[in-house]
Amino acid sequence: MLILCTNDDGYLAAGLGVLAEAARGVGEVRVVAPDREQSATSHSLTMHFPLRARQMQEHLHHVDGTPTDCVALAVGAILDGRPDFVLSGINHGQNMGEDVLYSGTVAGAMEATILGIPAVAFSYTGRDPEQIAAHGPLVRRLISQIVEHRSDFPAETLLNVNLPAVPPHEVRGVQVTRLARRVYTDSLTRAKDPSGREYFWIGGGGTEWNAPEGTDFWAVDHGYVSITPLHLDLTNYRLLTEVERWDLAP
Repeated sequence: MLILCTNDDGYLAAGLGVLAEAARGVGEVRVVAPDREQSATSHSLTMHFPLRARQMQEHLHHVDGTPTDCVALAVGAILDGRPDFVLSGINHGQNMGEDVLYSGTVAGAMEATILGIPAVAFSYTGRDPEQIAAHGPLVRRLISQIVEHRSDFPAETLLNVNLPAVPPHEVRGVQVTRLARRVYTDSLTRAKDPSGREYFWIGGGGTEWNAPEGTDFWAVDHGYVSITPLHLDLTNYRLLTEVERWDLAP
């Protein structure tokens, strides 16, 4: 089995190393990842300047682009064969709720899904990347169990996995979840540089969660691994009839 690993934290990230090592227990691993930090790039695709891939060592390339670029180049040009699975992560930080819309980690897995390749995104919800290494055996077991379902892996769907920020021996189990909801507050900072020119900084601030039992945030907050199936079809089917009643016309 050929497994492609990528991420959005860059090819030197600790989480990527743990993921690739865990995947080697299941199949032959190739790593194609960004040459630098690409967090929150979502599903952006580089179209207005050329991309360059560089081989750093055997089976490891970095690309001067986004996670989406990495998967596209890996499948279309770098790898000798089409991967059987794509694994993205392990992200240094959570990817739950609305995070999945911004996450480069999730986008790497989503690009694989668009290309018809089963994919899983992994994230660690703690703040210290050094703690990810201890979860290597757990991740290896999860990968092995998920790969067993390759033949019936759901079409047009990726799995978004979040690991709780607890020691591996305290993990209570696995829960299949839906996305929680979160609201960011005060996430935009306005300031001036030494020359008096105004600038803005996006990030930080507070977060309020709407996370009842059954959601990803509730699961990890209670010590469980959260696995959320994400589908490419964003259609809100419940509203099709209602919007039709609006009697819109050009």
